[in-house]
Amino acid sequence: MKHWLTNILILTLWLGNYLNLLIVHEDRVIQPTGDVITTEGETVTLDCTFETTSSSPTLFWYKQGVNDFPKYMLKCFSNTADEAPEFKTDRFDAKINKTSVPLKIQKLQLSDSAVYYCALSMPGDSNSMSLRATLENENHIKGQTFYIY
Repeated sequence: MKHWLTNILILTLWLGNYLNLLIVHEDRVIQPTGDVITTEGETVTLDCTFETTSSSPTLFWYKQGVNDFPKYMLKCFSNTADEAPEFKTDRFDAKINKTSVPLKIQKLQLSDSAVYYCALSMPGDSNSMSLRATLENENHIKGQTFYIY
Protein backbone atom coordinates (compact mmCIF):
# COMPACT_ATOMS: atom_id res chain seq x y z
CA MET A 1 0.00 0.00 0.00
CA LYS A 2 1.25 3.47 -0.77
CA HIS A 3 2.61 5.53 2.12
CA TRP A 4 0.02 8.36 1.88
CA LEU A 5 -2.86 5.85 1.81
CA THR A 6 -1.55 4.17 4.97
CA ASN A 7 -1.45 7.55 6.70
CA ILE A 8 -5.06 8.27 5.70
CA LEU A 9 -6.23 4.89 7.04
CA ILE A 10 -4.36 5.37 10.32
CA LEU A 11 -5.76 8.90 10.71
CA THR A 12 -9.28 7.66 9.96
CA LEU A 13 -9.01 4.87 12.53
CA TRP A 14 -7.56 7.23 15.15
CA LEU A 15 -10.23 9.89 14.53
CA GLY A 16 -12.99 7.26 14.62
CA ASN A 17 -11.74 5.89 17.95
CA TYR A 18 -11.36 9.41 19.37
CA LEU A 19 -14.92 10.39 18.42
CA ASN A 20 -16.24 7.10 19.80
CA LEU A 21 -14.56 7.82 23.14
CA LEU A 22 -16.17 11.26 23.23
CA ILE A 23 -19.63 9.83 22.57
CA VAL A 24 -19.42 6.83 24.89
CA HIS A 25 -17.92 8.70 27.84
CA GLU A 26 -20.16 11.76 27.91
CA ASP A 27 -20.35 13.58 31.24
CA ARG A 28 -23.91 13.85 32.57
CA VAL A 29 -26.15 14.01 35.61
CA ILE A 30 -29.25 11.91 36.17
CA GLN A 31 -32.09 13.00 38.44
CA PRO A 32 -35.25 11.04 39.15
CA THR A 33 -38.39 12.55 37.69
CA GLY A 34 -41.67 13.01 39.47
CA ASP A 35 -42.84 14.90 42.50
CA VAL A 36 -41.98 14.29 46.13
CA ILE A 37 -44.74 15.13 48.60
CA THR A 38 -43.98 15.43 52.30
CA THR A 39 -44.87 17.46 55.41
CA GLU A 40 -43.29 20.31 57.34
CA GLY A 41 -40.58 19.28 59.78
CA GLU A 42 -39.67 16.09 57.89
CA THR A 43 -36.37 15.29 56.16
CA VAL A 44 -36.08 14.62 52.43
CA THR A 45 -33.16 13.43 50.31
CA LEU A 46 -33.10 14.31 46.61
CA ASP A 47 -31.03 11.99 44.46
CA CYS A 48 -28.57 12.90 41.75
CA THR A 49 -26.20 10.46 40.11
CA PHE A 50 -23.53 11.45 37.63
CA GLU A 51 -21.15 10.02 35.06
CA THR A 52 -17.91 11.82 34.31
CA THR A 53 -14.42 11.22 33.04
CA SER A 54 -13.10 13.77 35.54
CA SER A 55 -11.12 12.40 38.47
CA SER A 56 -12.25 15.31 40.66
CA PRO A 57 -15.73 16.44 39.60
CA THR A 58 -17.56 19.46 40.99
CA LEU A 59 -21.33 19.15 41.41
CA PHE A 60 -23.84 21.91 42.05
CA TRP A 61 -27.38 22.13 43.43
CA TYR A 62 -29.86 24.86 42.44
CA LYS A 63 -33.31 25.69 43.80
CA GLN A 64 -36.05 27.22 41.66
CA GLY A 65 -39.14 28.49 43.43
CA VAL A 66 -42.47 29.25 41.73
CA ASN A 67 -42.16 32.13 39.23
CA ASP A 68 -38.49 32.52 40.09
CA PHE A 69 -35.14 31.77 38.47
CA PRO A 70 -32.83 28.96 39.64
CA LYS A 71 -30.74 30.04 42.64
CA TYR A 72 -27.32 28.61 43.40
CA MET A 73 -27.43 26.59 46.63
CA LEU A 74 -24.12 24.81 46.94
CA LYS A 75 -21.27 23.08 45.20
CA CYS A 76 -19.57 19.83 46.17
CA PHE A 77 -16.04 18.75 45.40
CA SER A 78 -13.97 16.02 47.04
CA ASN A 79 -15.50 15.68 50.52
CA THR A 80 -16.35 19.37 50.82
CA ALA A 81 -19.51 21.40 50.27
CA ASP A 82 -19.51 25.16 49.83
CA GLU A 83 -22.94 26.72 50.40
CA ALA A 84 -24.33 30.04 49.22
CA PRO A 85 -24.94 32.40 52.19
CA GLU A 86 -28.71 31.83 52.04
CA PHE A 87 -28.18 28.07 52.44
CA LYS A 88 -25.44 28.09 55.10
CA THR A 89 -27.51 26.28 57.70
CA ASP A 90 -27.50 22.80 59.16
CA ARG A 91 -30.68 22.06 57.20
CA PHE A 92 -28.95 21.59 53.82
CA ASP A 93 -26.26 19.00 53.22
CA ALA A 94 -24.69 17.34 50.17
CA LYS A 95 -21.57 15.23 49.74
CA ILE A 96 -20.16 13.37 46.75
CA ASN A 97 -20.40 9.58 47.17
CA LYS A 98 -18.46 8.05 44.24
CA THR A 99 -21.11 8.60 41.52
CA SER A 100 -23.87 10.42 43.38
CA VAL A 101 -24.41 13.68 45.24
CA PRO A 102 -27.67 13.44 47.20
CA LEU A 103 -29.09 16.66 48.65
CA LYS A 104 -30.47 16.25 52.18
CA ILE A 105 -32.88 18.89 53.48
CA GLN A 106 -33.90 18.64 57.13
CA LYS A 107 -36.65 20.34 59.14
CA LEU A 108 -38.59 21.12 55.98
CA GLN A 109 -40.38 24.44 55.70
CA LEU A 110 -43.09 25.53 53.27
CA SER A 111 -40.53 27.82 51.61
CA ASP A 112 -38.52 24.71 50.62
CA SER A 113 -41.23 23.75 48.06
CA ALA A 114 -39.43 24.14 44.73
CA VAL A 115 -37.76 22.41 41.82
CA TYR A 116 -34.20 21.33 42.61
CA TYR A 117 -31.55 20.90 39.91
CA CYS A 118 -28.27 19.05 40.07
CA ALA A 119 -25.49 20.15 37.69
CA LEU A 120 -21.97 18.99 36.88
CA SER A 121 -19.08 21.27 35.97
CA MET A 122 -17.59 20.36 32.64
CA PRO A 123 -13.84 20.02 32.26
CA GLY A 124 -12.33 22.51 29.90
CA ASP A 125 -11.36 26.13 29.83
CA SER A 126 -10.49 27.33 33.33
CA ASN A 127 -11.71 30.84 32.52
CA SER A 128 -15.27 29.79 31.83
CA MET A 129 -17.15 27.10 33.69
CA SER A 130 -19.97 25.45 31.82
CA LEU A 131 -22.60 23.42 33.60
CA ARG A 132 -24.59 20.49 32.35
CA ALA A 133 -28.00 19.76 33.80
CA THR A 134 -30.22 16.83 32.96
CA LEU A 135 -31.94 17.47 29.64
CA GLU A 136 -35.41 16.38 28.65
CA ASN A 137 -35.82 16.47 24.86
CA GLU A 138 -33.43 19.19 23.76
CA ASN A 139 -35.01 22.34 25.12
CA HIS A 140 -36.31 21.60 28.60
CA ILE A 141 -34.36 21.12 31.79
CA LYS A 142 -35.97 18.81 34.29
CA GLY A 143 -35.41 18.64 38.01
CA GLN A 144 -37.05 17.08 40.98
CA THR A 145 -39.99 18.92 42.53
CA PHE A 146 -41.27 18.47 46.00
CA TYR A 147 -44.21 19.92 47.83
CA ILE A 148 -44.52 20.42 51.56
CA TYR A 149 -47.89 20.47 53.33
